[in-house]
Amino acid sequence: MPHIPIRRKDLPTGEILCSYCTARCCRYFALPIETPTTWNDFDNIRWYMMHGRISVFVDGGIWYLVVHNDCQHLMPDNRCGVYDTRPAICRKYSTSSCEYDNDFLYDRLFEAPQQIWEYAEAVLPPRRKRRAGAVPAALPIVNV
Repeated sequence: MPHIPIRRKDLPTGEILCSYCTARCCRYFALPIETPTTWNDFDNIRWYMMHGRISVFVDGGIWYLVVHNDCQHLMPDNRCGVYDTRPAICRKYSTSSCEYDNDFLYDRLFEAPQQIWEYAEAVLPPRRKRRAGAVPAALPIVNV
């Protein structure tokens, strides 16, 4: 996480917050996902997390998949290289709601696949173990 040079509340009168930008919002994106309720759901999340810098957090009961990856247009000085043609989601963003000095506190944070699996083991009923060589029951035949 980038170093915060000055807290928002300590910004001198007349200074612009953007002058101190650490580009937090340009270093990841988070997408809401369905709340996992089954072993398969948690296994899918574990699979997502095996694909690089991926984490999951829960905030206000909503689950989010986080992809940690810098925007390809982020310049070394933390400014946007395509500012005049930036996407609408970036245009809607303002300094009043930016994450500049957000402490990133969540209800839950999972940073490794094993953590999500341990959580599943704590909240789900035990998995049924299949006997070696057992064949699952056939699906019924439906006549239409």
